[in-house]
Amino acid sequence: MYAVMTVMRELLFEIGCEEIPAGYIEPALESMATRMARKLEELGLAHDGVETFGTPRRLTLAIRALQERQPDRLKEYIGPSKAAGMDGEGRPTKAAIGFARSHGLEAEALQVVNTPKGEYLMAVEDIKGEPVMALLPALLESLIRETVFPKSMHWAETDLAFARPIQWLLALYGGEVVPLAIENIPCGNTSRGHRFHAPEPFAVKDLDSYLKGLAGRNVLPKPAERREMVVKEVRRAVAEQVPLARAEAVLHEGLLATVTNLVEHPYPICGRFDDKFLQLPSEALITSMREHQKYFPVVDEKGVLLPYFVAVNNTNIADRELAASGHERVLRARLEDGLFFFNEDRKSPLAERCRDLDGIVFQQKLGTMREKMERITSLAVHLAAQLAPEEQETVRRAAQLAKADLLTSMVGEFPSLQGIMGRVYAQHDGEPAAVALAIEEHYLPLRAGGTAPSSLAGALVGLADRMDTLAGCFAIGEKPTGNKDPFGLRRQALGLISIIRRQGLSLSLRELAQTALAQYRHLGSAVEECLEELLAFIRLRFENEQIAEGRPQEVVEAATMARFDDLSDCLLRIAALQALQKEENFRILAASFKRIRNIVKENSATDIRPELFSEDAEKALFKAFGEAQEQSRPFLAAAEYQQALSAMLLIKEPVDRFFDQVMVMVEDQAQRRNRLNLLTALRAMILEVGDISRIHVED
Repeated sequence: MYAVMTVMRELLFEIGCEEIPAGYIEPALESMATRMARKLEELGLAHDGVETFGTPRRLTLAIRALQERQPDRLKEYIGPSKAAGMDGEGRPTKAAIGFARSHGLEAEALQVVNTPKGEYLMAVEDIKGEPVMALLPALLESLIRETVFPKSMHWAETDLAFARPIQWLLALYGGEVVPLAIENIPCGNTSRGHRFHAPEPFAVKDLDSYLKGLAGRNVLPKPAERREMVVKEVRRAVAEQVPLARAEAVLHEGLLATVTNLVEHPYPICGRFDDKFLQLPSEALITSMREHQKYFPVVDEKGVLLPYFVAVNNTNIADRELAASGHERVLRARLEDGLFFFNEDRKSPLAERCRDLDGIVFQQKLGTMREKMERITSLAVHLAAQLAPEEQETVRRAAQLAKADLLTSMVGEFPSLQGIMGRVYAQHDGEPAAVALAIEEHYLPLRAGGTAPSSLAGALVGLADRMDTLAGCFAIGEKPTGNKDPFGLRRQALGLISIIRRQGLSLSLRELAQTALAQYRHLGSAVEECLEELLAFIRLRFENEQIAEGRPQEVVEAATMARFDDLSDCLLRIAALQALQKEENFRILAASFKRIRNIVKENSATDIRPELFSEDAEKALFKAFGEAQEQSRPFLAAAEYQQALSAMLLIKEPVDRFFDQVMVMVEDQAQRRNRLNLLTALRAMILEVGDISRIHVED
């Protein structure tokens, strides 16, 4: 039990640094808040929540009300058993004396308590709470030393590893400086404003004075507030400089997050580039501005790119034309390179580049990109022959050209443009529009929940590409382990599932995987042996996705464990099981199915000899089984699984009678086998929809 809470005081802790990379800030703040909350809970300290603030030059943590003193508490330790700790006369043994001494107690102070294992000795330690000011130095130092960044650095002669060198520390509790120094940097009561506009230290009394002090010194410490300012000022810059009423900046979320953490206060500048660069594909222009320069592109009301951009500075430059011209010079050099690459690339058709794919290694054991292209082509055409014969030539040509743009200078400069430049160059080469679109779309979706291919040809090439990668990596034992997934196989499997679902394709995953693995037979016998492991890997991704979308785990597993091959069919069975799960009749069917499963166990035979039936109950069950089969068969053929399950409910009462009146495991071996086969046949019929024994049914 904790003592009653007393005085609550405010904690403010700021780590001042040289400029921290934008992508490091938010994860570091989240980590600091989580770890601080956990450490306070371990210490038994009450508080009203942890707040964080961050800019490129500071990581700040604040608690507006933190308990002033750790509460007194009792801590219990279980020691040796009573039999080992007490002799026959009730005197403590050496084991009890040593246990008591380890907790600063006399043996006589030990208590006897009942536990599930019997009577044991227990020591109760009365721990006096410490003042928070005494606990904070170690606590705050641990926050610094335990914060992990993608890359950390050492500086000077320090042992500390941090994102960037620490320049100052501010630590106040109840307005008093926390007595702490880290690597000869003492904590104080001062912070610093903007590096260029207000670099001088200023005194801080509490969180309110800290926030006001920074706001008055060109620093917006709250990321959300800074983001709002970036959006507002970027829009204002466009409105002031672009002579079109409805022009607007493209506020890409990723770039917006990056820019927000690149500045302490945003000062957007709108610049212009030469119209000649608009002959570049818009994706190339946007990528050049976004990835290399962190500039926001500008479009008109129809979404057409305009020759303008917005750069967000961290300093306020009075001469805005001078500031804009500096950005324009930098961007012009980038765009000149891009235009040169674009013009040079178009001198060689994509088809001619294909033979040079021999020069790119896909994976050391899996060959070159040309070999991969040939495997993808074969697999994609195989899929097209099954699902869309009229698309075979489009699919063949798209698969042959799908990887050719990897050899272009534009993709070499901007890897994120792969597929996009393939489409652009295919159009330039006079390839059919469907082929060009499929080249671009075979990479989709780029991430979970991303845009899927709109064309069937693009979808089929994308499926072939992903299954080839999955099959090849599993064939050579390069499977994901823990957090390591160097070939992105989880993403590849999710992409494969997404394509099948979005296109509504009905195909056999097993047959597709077998066909893909067959192209790796030269690697040895392990290729065929990994089929089940590969399918299980895809199934797990599918199950996790379904559960994440809100479907009950037991329902999902009931469908997938019964049969996992055609994803479209699996989705229909999941929907049927979920719908029927709530009905009373399903409870009866599920309970009966579990009894059947427990009895038949490993029996797999389903041949039934009616002449061996001797009990009315088994004859009635056999008849009901035949009727249920006859009624459910057309529904199963039409994949109308809810109606099929309803038809199978014909067996519910005969099954109950059977279990009440018939002994399955009789001594007569022929009768026993016949009855087991009848139940096995019933089980097989229900498994056409799902293994409903996995679905929990309340009694």
